[in-house]
Amino acid sequence: MLTELWETYGYLLPYLAIPLVSGLVGWGTNALAIHMTFYPVEFVGIKPFLGWQGIVPAKAAKMAEKSVDLMTTKLIDVQELFSKIEPHRVANDLMPVLERISVQMIDEVMRKEAPLMWLTTPPLVKETIYRRAVEGMPVVAEKMMLDIRDNIEDFLDLKGLVVEHMTANKQLTNEIFLRCGEEEFKFIRISGLYFGFLFGIAQAIVWYFNDSWWLLPLGGLIVGWATNWLALKMIFNPKREVRIAGLKFHGLFIKRQNEVATEYSKIVSAKILTVERMFDRIFRGKASDDLVGIMHGHVKRAIDEQAGLSKNIYQLFAGTKKYDELKNMAATRFVESLPFSIHRTFEYTETALDLETTMREKMAGLSPDEFEGVLRPAFQEDEWILILVGAALGGLAGFAQLVFLFSESPF
Repeated sequence: MLTELWETYGYLLPYLAIPLVSGLVGWGTNALAIHMTFYPVEFVGIKPFLGWQGIVPAKAAKMAEKSVDLMTTKLIDVQELFSKIEPHRVANDLMPVLERISVQMIDEVMRKEAPLMWLTTPPLVKETIYRRAVEGMPVVAEKMMLDIRDNIEDFLDLKGLVVEHMTANKQLTNEIFLRCGEEEFKFIRISGLYFGFLFGIAQAIVWYFNDSWWLLPLGGLIVGWATNWLALKMIFNPKREVRIAGLKFHGLFIKRQNEVATEYSKIVSAKILTVERMFDRIFRGKASDDLVGIMHGHVKRAIDEQAGLSKNIYQLFAGTKKYDELKNMAATRFVESLPFSIHRTFEYTETALDLETTMREKMAGLSPDEFEGVLRPAFQEDEWILILVGAALGGLAGFAQLVFLFSESPF
């Protein structure tokens, strides 16, 4: 019985295998396309042409620029964001360290510039000088924070911060796309299996009636190309839900806008635009010299206001020029210490800025065309390469079917 069935229908098995192989080819080419998009992170091979680097890490700077354009034009208004900070709260958080810095600053400067005078100064007078200096520090800190807040766009180079950090951390750039597009990448892989199988059925039927040797390689090429192309199209299109014959169709990524907004805002606020990194950029960025000048001015004015009688006494014994030098030294000492103390304000600042919530809400409100820009750059740059690779691998798989399943077919 089985022998008769095999003799009668056994010749159909290679044809039945075509859809299965096509499905595996579709899945494999799509999975490989995703992998080639992100890996390897660094170039492997012999530059410039013999080797490969993931498309996203290879274009990390360009990807970062596109990301920051989205952030700065659609998600974050730096001036609006920092307007949430209350300078007096920052000053309060800094008070313990400001007290310590003030006392140390006075002692260091006086011991260096007027050692004899300071040595003979009565302890009660010293305590008065310390107290007056400490009393003036909150005002200094508040005024400085007010200047930073009201002129934040001058002091914080947001674009430079993001591009520099993402370019230096290519795996982080990968992570943004992989986490935000996790469901879409799963779909791309599995859709290759389904589409490949369906295309394979058509391929098997054609091959049954026409066994020209070139049909299987050509069919494999078409399967590899079509599964990649179709999967990419279905991720982003249609941008708005449409109904056809009672069925709903909506771009897979577009309809997950709220989920993606949550994930994206978490990554950016936790790993890129952290409060620590932003303040570091403020104090050490391109405009840091201007900020130092502003802080110097505030400190020197505070010294004049708080010095009182001690200012006149010092000028009498040491001269006005020496007093100005002392004032400059004290201001420099204070300004140098502040960046190392600002971390005490991070907890409050992070709560006040609430960057994650701000970004999530604004991203959730983007139009479909604007929202597409979150994930689209991962494919847009060299999408044709991925589709071409899929087509080439599909063609090779089709040729393999010809050799191993239909070895008696003539060439």
